[in-house]
Amino acid sequence: MTIEPPRFEARRPTGPRDPGDAWVVAPTGERYWGRYGAAGLLALDSSRGVLLQHRVSWSHFGDTWALPGGARHENESPCDAALREAQEEAGVPDGAIRPRLLSVFDVGYWSYTTVVGDVVVPFEPMISDPESRELAWVPPPQVDVRPLHPAFEQSWRRLAPLLDVRPAVVVDAANVVGSVPDGWWKDRAGAADRLRSRLETLAAQGVPSSALGLSESIWYPKWSLVVEGAARAVTDAAGDVRTVRAEASGDDAIVAETERLAASGHTVTVVTSDRELGRRVTDAGAAVHGAGWLLELLPTD
Repeated sequence: MTIEPPRFEARRPTGPRDPGDAWVVAPTGERYWGRYGAAGLLALDSSRGVLLQHRVSWSHFGDTWALPGGARHENESPCDAALREAQEEAGVPDGAIRPRLLSVFDVGYWSYTTVVGDVVVPFEPMISDPESRELAWVPPPQVDVRPLHPAFEQSWRRLAPLLDVRPAVVVDAANVVGSVPDGWWKDRAGAADRLRSRLETLAAQGVPSSALGLSESIWYPKWSLVVEGAARAVTDAAGDVRTVRAEASGDDAIVAETERLAASGHTVTVVTSDRELGRRVTDAGAAVHGAGWLLELLPTD
């Protein structure tokens, strides 16, 4: 593998080039853009479709359609890189995208990460650098009608069937907290707070696809934490974890949350070791994992 600088400066014609903006040349001669790998954003708007970029003719595989994306910076996460590149190339504003999954193509010395994200704040894309000839929202069934960049064409075949997969996890807080004898009974609300904090970290990190029985690399499910009794005094906090305070039976609230998510098209996993509750949510269409499954995924305090 060798590193080859670009023959022209596409992104910053009047400014410094980032060290990541270089070709990685494989021993067999293939060239991959990005010294530290590359990433792109597949933004999905439920009413308008997928955001595609019509690449200018002088770019690599010019005049084809692909995703906004480009070279990662050193020590930059794939998700951060994809969102930054989408902002630079298509004017995607901060906070407009909620990541749903990461798909990684890795050849060992170079990788490309596709971040599939849902549009949570609608926006109009803007051509904001010289690499774009056109930007368009394209309904998924019409994507492969256009001439696609070869690499995107291959990944699209894998990703298109996953656009309807939206995982969600409902956590039985009492069951999970009660599975660890750490004195939780002295302060049930505080124990629920600590669990939610760890869930927030996990929500940001994502869950390995194997843990959810899905394909690709990392998924970012929606999270619901159901609390009951004294744990209902858990602190209000803005974040990625929805807190559901059971008015009466915690089990009934978990079943209701499961049914709500399933009705909205989510693939639901319920975390509980309670067998009867497990039977009820299975009847509601959910998969069930015990508390140990979640505890293995959670970051340590």
